[in-house]
Amino acid sequence: MFTSPRWVRPVAMVAALFGLLTIYSGGMALFGDDAARAAVGDAVPLVLWFNFLAGFFYVLGALALYYSTRWAQPIAWLIAASTLLIFAIFIVMAFSGTPFEWRTFFAMVLRSGFWLAIAVAVSNSPMSKAETT
Repeated sequence: MFTSPRWVRPVAMVAALFGLLTIYSGGMALFGDDAARAAVGDAVPLVLWFNFLAGFFYVLGALALYYSTRWAQPIAWLIAASTLLIFAIFIVMAFSGTPFEWRTFFAMVLRSGFWLAIAVAVSNSPMSKAETT
């Protein structure tokens, strides 16, 4: 029987928490009261909506990791690649004069790096080669 590497479950739990916090903060920014929306500052709507929706995929990816499913690797790469794409679009928008918050830039660095690290680690682990459910 295949056992996943020791790092998988703790990272999956962090990813799930990251996803839930992303859903909460994005939901407050998008659907909260006036004070919550004002606290966001110069949010870039594309990035805000993407991150809110990506939070649900973070939770899904966390579950895939936790249970060492065969789709853990593809979902990690999907999250990493789509986050990097939105980050690139965000950078172009910022350079073209779109108002933004620097915390958004640093959050996108964190999000991109986190999921890229997971995708690479899963790809290089025995998990990616095993027949799992």
